[in-house]
Amino acid sequence: DKTFVAVGIHSVILTSPDGTTWTLRSSEITDWWGITYGKDIFIAVGSLGLIHISPDGHSWETNSTGRTFDLLGVISGGDTFVAVGRNGLILTSTDGIKWSKRSSGITSDLERIIFGNNQFVTVGRNGVVLTSPDGETWTARPSGTTSDLNGITFGNNTFVAVGRNGMIL
Repeated sequence: DKTFVAVGIHSVILTSPDGTTWTLRSSEITDWWGITYGKDIFIAVGSLGLIHISPDGHSWETNSTGRTFDLLGVISGGDTFVAVGRNGLILTSTDGIKWSKRSSGITSDLERIIFGNNQFVTVGRNGVVLTSPDGETWTARPSGTTSDLNGITFGNNTFVAVGRNGMIL
């Protein structure tokens, strides 16, 4: 929507009209861990299970999920938003406002999530990799590592995960 938004710890929100020139925005939120854009809204997640919603990246409304665990990643895919976090927490929403808890089947922290090739993939502590076609039902996949995985992307029809100690999958 011709606006780039980046978030980070210590109340950092940056916006840009072109991805080159950035403006620091004020925020009362302590830690932001992830952001996505879909259905004409920005969704950001952060500390204490808080979900932040913005139509423009400048003004934000905060919704509590009723969870106390940090949400560490969020993505928009298909018609669904999926947020992941500490202790295997997975939440889904079709509108960004009402969220439902889903069973991940694990208690490891889920660090990041991506959507590609009609598939959600999340990664986390102890080499955890989970996949889902819809954000609701999740399947554990062997990663071949016990190293913490804390990043994932999708491009050229390939998922790539990265982690501690130089781990690349």
